[in-house]
Amino acid sequence: MRSHCWSHRCSVDREEDLQEKEEKEGLTLRLGNDDHVEALLGRAPQGPYEVVVRADDGTPRVLRNAPFLDDGTPMPTRYWLVGPDDVLLVSRLESAGGVRRADAAIDPDELADAHRRYAAERDAAIPDGYTGHRPSGGVGGTRQGVKCLHAHYAWHLAGGDDPVGRWVAEHLGSEAVV
Repeated sequence: MRSHCWSHRCSVDREEDLQEKEEKEGLTLRLGNDDHVEALLGRAPQGPYEVVVRADDGTPRVLRNAPFLDDGTPMPTRYWLVGPDDVLLVSRLESAGGVRRADAAIDPDELADAHRRYAAERDAAIPDGYTGHRPSGGVGGTRQGVKCLHAHYAWHLAGGDDPVGRWVAEHLGSEAVV
């Protein structure tokens, strides 16, 4: 089933809802997370994650990554867009000049604040006393400006206060299919 949810009202943290629906209807709505996520990524996940947004059919849309990969490499991208429809539509928006347009449309101070909030949330997941290399940057590892609409939109869908993610949501319905 294709999801047409383009705002923060998406299915965030719906694991309990899915389990309840499965029990009531006797259905299996999703594959195991690892198998399904591997199919969406086209490779095995390289670190811990949790599915934080799902489509109505249970398909993962957004992953929340741990701040480090399994091998200890810092992972700056906290939220990863994996929903196939979402990825396609955001890719089309990017191809149509979306990064440049979003960067021009968003107040730089508001964007800098979003990068700081994103980094603070990610860094809060790092254990106290950790002394190794840390992830850096804000949304998707970006220090300033807009780099990846997918990362901004993923955070927005997961409930993050992201002005670029809001901009993407507003522009997907009208411009994504070109």
